[in-house]
Amino acid sequence: MLSTPITKNLDYDKVYEPSEDSFYLLDCFEEEKEYLEAKFKDRVPVITEIGTGSGIVTTFILQNIVHDGIYISTDVNPNACKSVLETVQYNCPTAAHLVDSTQMDLTSAIRQHTIDLLVFNPPYVPASEVPEIPASDEDATWLDLALLGGEDGMIVTWKVLNNLEHILSSDGVAYILFCARNKPDSVADLMRQRGWNVDVIINKKAGWEVLSILRFVRS
Repeated sequence: MLSTPITKNLDYDKVYEPSEDSFYLLDCFEEEKEYLEAKFKDRVPVITEIGTGSGIVTTFILQNIVHDGIYISTDVNPNACKSVLETVQYNCPTAAHLVDSTQMDLTSAIRQHTIDLLVFNPPYVPASEVPEIPASDEDATWLDLALLGGEDGMIVTWKVLNNLEHILSSDGVAYILFCARNKPDSVADLMRQRGWNVDVIINKKAGWEVLSILRFVRS
């Protein structure tokens, strides 16, 4: 069992608190440890987590899976951008210089075909619309952006999936989390038709919801 990062003094009124979905991502990467170590054994990969929240997933990967990567974490929430750096610094002080955190929409400010490992725990809860970005760092609605994904909970996720071939490097890999209402089987079938290998790494019940983590690599 690999160690779970410790979060300290984070404001969970403004930053998504680690929950079942966060911990399932840790389980996923513990299961994928050998696969990723073999994939990146001869190079230094670029690793991006979209929507870092508290930063425990990025920290876990740095701490336990890929020790020599170049980490470019992103979030639209400026409070989350600060939190990931604090969590990395607390858990991995000697490696904290490997992680940069930037406020941006998804991967919009990262050069295309650059990311070798992409991680995304999207706002997957179905809602009538995706919330607007708040005007102030102190706004209490930042958490809504971490949860509400519009129609089928998939508005934001499809932005990433539809651009995945441009986001990833030629042999890059993406791990994306879905709930059952996102219709992950249909998503996987469509992405396979587009030329992707899609594998279910985790499929678990979390309270009343079933969560899946899918791995995407080019065929």
